[in-house]
Amino acid sequence: MILALTVGVLTAGALYLLMDRTFLRVVLGFVLLSHAVNLALFAAGGSARRVEPLGSDLDPAVVADALPQAFVLTAIVIAFSITIYLLVLAVTGAEDEGVEPDDSGRDGGSSR
Repeated sequence: MILALTVGVLTAGALYLLMDRTFLRVVLGFVLLSHAVNLALFAAGGSARRVEPLGSDLDPAVVADALPQAFVLTAIVIAFSITIYLLVLAVTGAEDEGVEPDDSGRDGGSSR
């Protein structure tokens, strides 16, 4: 139950940050979302009823499934590389980020 609540809180925080226009908040939202996905993938392995994958007893009913753990490890590496790419885009991005366009130069019905 705690794991499901943690995934929900991380997802809600990620969606809140992703809705903002600031690029750094979008990157932080992506990081939170990737953590939520990693926890959800790890929970798919049934971590509550299983023990370590390389224990002394090799009974398949007790030993943890290594496939979700491999998925999480792969997802961590992919999320880290995408985060680095997004941070590079944030540093080399446009100078006028977050600035609304000015409508004063247009002839929007103003009299001369």
